[in-house]
Amino acid sequence: MYEYAIAWEWLAFAARWFHVITAIAWIGSSFYFIALDLGLVKRPHLPPGAYGEEWQVHGGGFYHIQKYLVAPAQMPEHLTWFKYESYFTWISGFLMLCIVYYGGADLFLIDRHVLDISPPVAIAISLASLAFGWLVYDLLCKSPLGRNTWGLMAVLYVVLVFMAWGYTQLFTGRAAFLHLGAFTATIMSANVFMIIIPNQKIVVADLIAGRTPDPKYGQVAKQRSLHNNYLTLPVIFFMLSNHYPLSFGTQFNWVIAALVFLMGVTIRHWFNTTHARKGRPTWTWIVTVILFILIMWLSTVPKLLTGERDTAAVAPAFQQFAGDPHFPAVKQLVSTRCLMCHAAEPAYEGIVRAPNGVEFENDADIAAHAREIYIQAGRSHAMPPGNITDMTPDERKLLVAWFESAVEGKKQ
Repeated sequence: MYEYAIAWEWLAFAARWFHVITAIAWIGSSFYFIALDLGLVKRPHLPPGAYGEEWQVHGGGFYHIQKYLVAPAQMPEHLTWFKYESYFTWISGFLMLCIVYYGGADLFLIDRHVLDISPPVAIAISLASLAFGWLVYDLLCKSPLGRNTWGLMAVLYVVLVFMAWGYTQLFTGRAAFLHLGAFTATIMSANVFMIIIPNQKIVVADLIAGRTPDPKYGQVAKQRSLHNNYLTLPVIFFMLSNHYPLSFGTQFNWVIAALVFLMGVTIRHWFNTTHARKGRPTWTWIVTVILFILIMWLSTVPKLLTGERDTAAVAPAFQQFAGDPHFPAVKQLVSTRCLMCHAAEPAYEGIVRAPNGVEFENDADIAAHAREIYIQAGRSHAMPPGNITDMTPDERKLLVAWFESAVEGKKQ
């Protein structure tokens, strides 16, 4: 039923909103505690076991914060644990992955010009890759290499670049970037769930029982927190990238991803150094700008290098939507109202790539995006933006009639 498409769209919106809320909570608390930890000051008057303190002012009040590397001599009655922000960020993100990319696998996940596979196979590969990422990462951290923090991070960078390349050989460019973000976020959230929180609970249990905690638990947790520190900004980039096809719409998208990870390091290094009161290394911003300019260039490399788009393949939805009696009129309407932007070479000034990578160059393209056309331009006025091409109410009714007629026709 066509009502299903509307309900599904709202479900996706709800999941995205939930994901943004939880991500703000997780990233916000992470940024705060990293800055707090780096800004702690050691003073002579600190109580036994205290590592440092910090005075802060916010909301009209003053806060006096002290950190204990292990724990105070006496445990407080109540401890606030910062963990559910991480858990629900991952859960909501996975929910979005299921709704958008698994539910719309033929359109958003699979590119048959890249790899001709069925939706169940693509979904299985997606799930397996997320589990694979955590297992490989965890084994590397627990191996002898794990004792060399920066050597380990260099190897992990190689793994991330390999996965960036690998995803582009399996999925659409948009899905490849989204999966790279999910791959990284899975590692980060699993660090919290599998390592950091369990280690902290062991320390708390030892203290309550009157035992001296083993310092290794804190050391391991700190190493995993350091990794999460440097991975946060790239994850945000990849999660936002699906709105910007220039980031993923090139055969060099995996190189762009590799550079994004480096930018995450340079930006975080500036904040970490500043919060630790060790100066303001402006060179990190110079490097970041250079990397970003290189990314911009890679996103607009001439088609001579990236290759022309192959339009020979037929979309799975072709017969259903292109075979409907309304389709000839819809095709003319799309050509008149939409093609100036949604083309391989957009004619609208200032647009160099089709928005969100959606092109309507042939019948198969239009049929493949029938649901999006129905939602964006038929049942709502989201497209064209600002109704810049003057799409009329009757034309919107035509799009609605086309989609609903094709859906009803398939049921008969």
